[in-house]
Amino acid sequence: MSYKVERLKVNYRTLEDFKKFKEYGLQELSMLEDLEGNIIENGSQSPFYGIYFGDLLVARMSLYKVEAKFDRYFQPSHDYLELWKLEVLKDYQSKGYGTALVNFAKSFNLPIKTNTRIKSKEFWEKMGFTSAQYDMDRDLGENPVLWFPEGMVKESLKEDE
Repeated sequence: MSYKVERLKVNYRTLEDFKKFKEYGLQELSMLEDLEGNIIENGSQSPFYGIYFGDLLVARMSLYKVEAKFDRYFQPSHDYLELWKLEVLKDYQSKGYGTALVNFAKSFNLPIKTNTRIKSKEFWEKMGFTSAQYDMDRDLGENPVLWFPEGMVKESLKEDE
């Protein structure tokens, strides 16, 4: 089944939708502060993407592009996407929504870095992600996993200098 992934608008409705997700937290609160302070202009690009079932936001993620000069994972340094807050509402899990979001992120053909949460490592492995070599200073208790576009060498993981 194919789902339509769309960039979510930065508005109060989106923030209300986010309150239904367990992982509602600091990123959304900072969006709310930006909205309330009228800092965000109409043309600003939201980092959030989602899938609606009717009028209900059932799956969402955020994608941030990290420029090569800030890269701490790949050798040689490379632009990549950082994928955060991938979540599917409980009643809509195991129906392909999470897979559709990850495949959308892969369509940018850049390496992707994300962190696994409890009980999610199997999903990421199924999606073709591999564990980064853990570095205590860099990873700060996170469990980063990486995806490489076809043709990019997987051995290009950075050892911490």
